[in-house]
Amino acid sequence: MSELFAYKILTAEQYDQFKADGVFKGAPIDLQDGYIHMSTRDQAAETAAKHFAGQDRLVMLMIDLAPFGEAIKWEVSRGGALFPHLYGDLPISAVAGKVILRLDEAGNHLFPAGF
Repeated sequence: MSELFAYKILTAEQYDQFKADGVFKGAPIDLQDGYIHMSTRDQAAETAAKHFAGQDRLVMLMIDLAPFGEAIKWEVSRGGALFPHLYGDLPISAVAGKVILRLDEAGNHLFPAGF
């Protein structure tokens, strides 16, 4: 894949811990599966809806993939699509940006304009 960035969605608590530690070792599902699950830009909204339904104030991180080299593996997941998986820890230095995902009146996550 030629993606430059991937997206990781965290709860506010996970993000606060990430900031404090300077490294993210994974959410419970990541630790269980042995890699950090991420999404492409096109996959992020579906990931939020499927795995974080009804959760407000999520933190979506934009991750620069360049430093990871072969630690990023593009693997088939939901619906046969390729998803970026990080086999290793995520340092805070790889975070290129972040947004807070809020819920609208219908309980859907609101993404930034143009996302």
